[in-house]
Amino acid sequence: MNRLLKPYSILFIEDEKEIRENYVNYLKMFYEKVYEAENGEDGYDIYKKFKPDILILDINLPKLSGIDMLKMVRKDDHNVKVIMLTAYSNIEYLLQAAELKLTKYLVKPISRDDLEGALSLVINEIVNFDIKSKRVVRIKNSCVWDYDLKKLRCNDIEVTLTKREVDILTLMFFNLDKTVSYDEIMYGVWDDFDDEFSTIKTAIKTSIKNLRKKLPDNTILNVYGIGYKIEKT
Repeated sequence: MNRLLKPYSILFIEDEKEIRENYVNYLKMFYEKVYEAENGEDGYDIYKKFKPDILILDINLPKLSGIDMLKMVRKDDHNVKVIMLTAYSNIEYLLQAAELKLTKYLVKPISRDDLEGALSLVINEIVNFDIKSKRVVRIKNSCVWDYDLKKLRCNDIEVTLTKREVDILTLMFFNLDKTVSYDEIMYGVWDDFDDEFSTIKTAIKTSIKNLRKKLPDNTILNVYGIGYKIEKT
């Protein structure tokens, strides 16, 4: 009996041959088109040629890392869904890629149930949401955040921001309506981890305080004991 394949195309990029072949063969049982690559450069070439619906890629790839490849993809494509595979030691690195809009990351080794669960989330997004590339988000009081330029403008005047303030806003606007934890801000923005967490947390609070002076009232909301969020107006 022929199985009805799901009408989606997947590109699976993994440098470990046995893992790649195992999952590619598995995915071909359920999905209409499945492509594969063993490194980031080949993966990017295949992506450009076939424009798959879904990318599944390891964060550590030869020739071109998963993060760097995805940065290239996201320059022009904010629609393709992405599942990132990572080791425990890579989670901190992954947090720095919040703006790359992952649907899910999975910690290796991954089970087929884990992968199918992540793919269900991806397909739900494809089916239920018409996602378009979002270039700007409007805040109250005539303020606008530009995603591409990473600039804040209020009343058509650019607001002066420090590099750290830009990084924090970039992280928060790519997580609209979601709480961004102190840990996510620390790993996504701070370069120096020599200081204790309590010291960095104090610095985060200071940066948020300064940002609030430059934004309309109640733009950045406290989520007690967890972090901060920006809600859509």
